[in-house]
Amino acid sequence: MAEDQTFEFDVLVIGAGGAGLRAAIEAASGGLSVGLVCKSMLGKAHTVMAEGGVAAALANVDDRDNWRVHFSDTMRGGQYINNWRMAELHAKEAPDRVRELEAWGAVFDRTKDGKILQRNFGGHKYPRLAHVGDRTGLEMIRTLQDHGIHQGIDVHMEVTVITLLKDGDRVCGAVAYDRERGRFRIFHAKAVVLATGGIGRAFKITSNSWEYTGDGHALAYHAGAELIDMEFIQFHPTGMVWPPSVRGILVTEGVRGEGGILVNSEGKRFMFEDIPDNYKSSTADNPDEGWRYVLGDKEARRPPELLTRDHVARCIVREIKEGRGSPHGGVFLDIAWIKEKISKSEEHIKRKLPSMYHQFKQLADIDITTEAMEVGPTTHYVMGGVRVEADSQMSTTVPGLFACGECGAGINGANRLGGNSLSDLLVLGKRAGEHAAKFAGEHGAGGIDQSQVEDAKRWALAPFERFEGPGADPEGAYQIQHSLQETMQDLVGIVRRGDEMERALGEIKKLRERAGKIGVPGNREFNPGWHTALDLDNLLTVSEAVARSALERKESRGAQFREDYPEKDPDKWGKVNNVVRKAADGSMQLKSIPIPEMPEELSKIIKEMG
Repeated sequence: MAEDQTFEFDVLVIGAGGAGLRAAIEAASGGLSVGLVCKSMLGKAHTVMAEGGVAAALANVDDRDNWRVHFSDTMRGGQYINNWRMAELHAKEAPDRVRELEAWGAVFDRTKDGKILQRNFGGHKYPRLAHVGDRTGLEMIRTLQDHGIHQGIDVHMEVTVITLLKDGDRVCGAVAYDRERGRFRIFHAKAVVLATGGIGRAFKITSNSWEYTGDGHALAYHAGAELIDMEFIQFHPTGMVWPPSVRGILVTEGVRGEGGILVNSEGKRFMFEDIPDNYKSSTADNPDEGWRYVLGDKEARRPPELLTRDHVARCIVREIKEGRGSPHGGVFLDIAWIKEKISKSEEHIKRKLPSMYHQFKQLADIDITTEAMEVGPTTHYVMGGVRVEADSQMSTTVPGLFACGECGAGINGANRLGGNSLSDLLVLGKRAGEHAAKFAGEHGAGGIDQSQVEDAKRWALAPFERFEGPGADPEGAYQIQHSLQETMQDLVGIVRRGDEMERALGEIKKLRERAGKIGVPGNREFNPGWHTALDLDNLLTVSEAVARSALERKESRGAQFREDYPEKDPDKWGKVNNVVRKAADGSMQLKSIPIPEMPEELSKIIKEMG
């Protein structure tokens, strides 16, 4: 094999979705050298899956919207355990980031007077999501890539990072390998930004593709960073359920935002059965018009299908468990009904939801303009991630290490509102890149310890040795991954119990022992079995973090629903976040930390918004 390649950068960005691209663009804008590493091809990121829109209080459709309302909605959605400073920065800066994206070439849908059009979305008081049909994320990635190529960023595609390198307490680079040939690459950098996305592949049913194995979370954890809020996994209410080959693929909330309704096998619109107290029907006596809801005493119309994602997902699970599900284990999502309200509804649906129309037509042979879709909850997003400082996005415990997008944590608290992910990655991705560049400018490059490099390489190559070594009786990586996904889906899923999560931790321990015996045949070139074996350590790490954090939080809040603790506990758990960190003996250490008190001016905003 060829010698290891070594690359020198001021800033290394790991992950090339929206957050990573925005961070890289910002870091490079000051003339610094920036390396961008992505596990797959550039452009294949879950930002593309965020179809419904980007949340920003532009007030183009409803002039009552402003950053204060957006801040309040975000905090309410996160059940008030969010990092309030992040939520404040996000709400204030999102409009400028969207306008900046437009200036870079993003083409948004328009109002009649030429402004950026905005639509309703779950948990948002006013129409707030700027969109491009149902392809908003794709347009964002296109725009960021087109802008980024002019910044001199050095892109490394199909490269997987296996460990971060440290010089004392600070990071100084990373060890990686290219997935095609299996050759190692050493990256030497003054600052590192993690933007690797989520952990969905730890679960059996997920909207996440194969890359999303918690790489950034695990890299940070093993480097000494803290992970926060890992118990909060968002199960998107609507993923495809049929045919089996596409189970879990996302069905955008934009379908419900454009008027789609959820019905059970009896044809009943079941979301009316469980309306939170702060929602009051303005037309309760007329079921046909019952989709018009007023939030508190405000004129904010909202269909019950656009309640927060955790609420809608639990309502769907209830219908399925009680025998009112669809033939393939979901419920029905019907947008075709709007023909009763809108003339030329077929053209309207195709124009507003082109991706959804083609997705169901090609994958399930369903015409959504005339038929209902079968949908069910799918593991979609993790609110938890690297604990970072709000203004800079730098790890609270590892200097020079930054995290943003789904890999960073704090802004979403117990539950993320739809559309906030896209504005989050713009606002906080920009901040991560800006402060990583600042750190790089103020600190020299740390020295690389070659023993760390050699340890990482030996660990990565061990599965080949176990396959053919003395007394070899190797395990298969795919079987262990499958067992882990079954365990997490069944025991740490939408509805949780303490005894089941204890079982899950026991299973994870056994699976980790089995993972230490994995053997891989063949060689490093074009070897997906080897890649899966290396991903497993990340999956096991984040799965344990989720299970331990969920077991510790003895209440139901946001995306965590405990059947054995169905109520909130505001006196204890409403005032703390759970944090995990790697102990000196290698075990996972968990502690609860108090949430800093919110400034009076922000508290007043929340009170004013009801």
